[in-house]
Amino acid sequence: MNSISKKIQEKPWLGWVLFLSTLVVVFLLGLFASEVVERRAEAVFAYNPSRDIDKFEPRNAVWGTEFPRQYQSWAATEDTSFYSKHNNNAGDDMLAKNPNMVVLWAGYGFSKDYNSPRGHIYAVKDIHETLRTGAPEHDHDGPMPSTCWTCKSPDVPRLMNEIGVAEFYEGKWASKGKEIVNPIGCADCHDSETMNLAISRPALIEGFEMMGQDISKATPQEMRSLVCAQCHVEYYFDKDKGKGNYLTFPWKNGTKVEDMEKYFDDIAFSDWTHSISKAPMLKAQHPGYELSKEGIHEQRGVSCADCHMPYKSEGGVKYTDHHIQSPLANPANSCQVCHREEAEELKKNVYDRQDAIKSIQKVVEYELVRAHFEAGKAWELGATKEQMKDILTDIRHAQWRWDFSVASHGGSFHAPLEVSRIMSTSLERSQNARRSLAILLKDLGFHGEVEIPDISTKDKAQKAIGFDVEKAQQEKDEFIKNVVPKWIKEANKRQSEYQPQITGKNQIPKIS
Repeated sequence: MNSISKKIQEKPWLGWVLFLSTLVVVFLLGLFASEVVERRAEAVFAYNPSRDIDKFEPRNAVWGTEFPRQYQSWAATEDTSFYSKHNNNAGDDMLAKNPNMVVLWAGYGFSKDYNSPRGHIYAVKDIHETLRTGAPEHDHDGPMPSTCWTCKSPDVPRLMNEIGVAEFYEGKWASKGKEIVNPIGCADCHDSETMNLAISRPALIEGFEMMGQDISKATPQEMRSLVCAQCHVEYYFDKDKGKGNYLTFPWKNGTKVEDMEKYFDDIAFSDWTHSISKAPMLKAQHPGYELSKEGIHEQRGVSCADCHMPYKSEGGVKYTDHHIQSPLANPANSCQVCHREEAEELKKNVYDRQDAIKSIQKVVEYELVRAHFEAGKAWELGATKEQMKDILTDIRHAQWRWDFSVASHGGSFHAPLEVSRIMSTSLERSQNARRSLAILLKDLGFHGEVEIPDISTKDKAQKAIGFDVEKAQQEKDEFIKNVVPKWIKEANKRQSEYQPQITGKNQIPKIS
């Protein structure tokens, strides 16, 4: 007789304790098994669409009827309440915060209007409202080409399929206004049959081909960054390819700032001629992907989505949070999945890097602003193109590197060492330009300092470069009031006839 049996004989109540304990354990195991089965069934149901979604379906709400969690989290990009120490998603006027930018972009659209980026849900609304796209009723369909729509809407791959890629890039911005009405969403990144991540913009595929790489061999983890790289990259409009402003990534020599600078120099490309210094300028767009490649997170295999779209769990379903935002808005799901430090310490780490780079940025801007005005003075005093050639090249290269660092938004965190290096080379070149200008101005008979107009506010800076913001805003307001509603009305009519038809409780809401 073993010891347990002996104890039970001596104390019969122990047997009842063991019996009841066994019942409780079995009951709890049963509940657990039932919960697992239920959650698995829930997960299967959640990812088992009841209807086919068209390959080029642009309406995010259609996808939302089958993927409500992802759709609802995407809709949360409407929230504009996030503020960090240096950035926000509220659409703040960045020219008002930093009037130096007005001078640096003089003669280019960004000197008219430049706001902090808002969520994807605002993509179409913001391109309607920015002064950079002009007012079609007043300036012959607006100053910008159709190519400017490329990253703004899932209507873009639909329209490219209908009329052709080169044909899409052809013409002015307003010519596609009646077609492109749905903001960035599902069809931009997903295959409608498999829900796998997919590339919908040919420019990225062509960019990889330019580097001799095959994007089709990308891993699923790499795709979690590449779908972002369709838009968050440097690009330019190639007027010699296709039928118009063909969207092209300047990656022939590589994706570092010097690689692209050399590419642009070799083909003698410039985005615009600066209205003060007459330098042939380059405008960096938003090279977030290229800079992230230089940072420690990407080098450790961390994707864009890992931090900006972390996983969430709801019931038995694990899904990607499509409320795309700064990781600092949600450090628990983003940063602290890997890092064990407290949230405030992690934020401080980010701010320390941003502060260090901001301090260099201010010095660079000071030098560049003066270089532009000093170059303008040299032209005024009769400088020749030959005398100005190397000076303007230094200004071009200095501002390109400054812009490359600033326009990427998160670059000072994604790759702080690389951005610091780039900023330091920008400072070197801007100071080289000013030294050469000081010698040239002296040779031209000018002594002393070139007077810099009052650019202490956005309004004063825009006045200094000759931009009439009041007139531009009045024309834009008329366009928003009179033209945009017509575009939306026509789009709603067209989309009501678009297949597949959705009826009853799943009726798709109209565009507003």
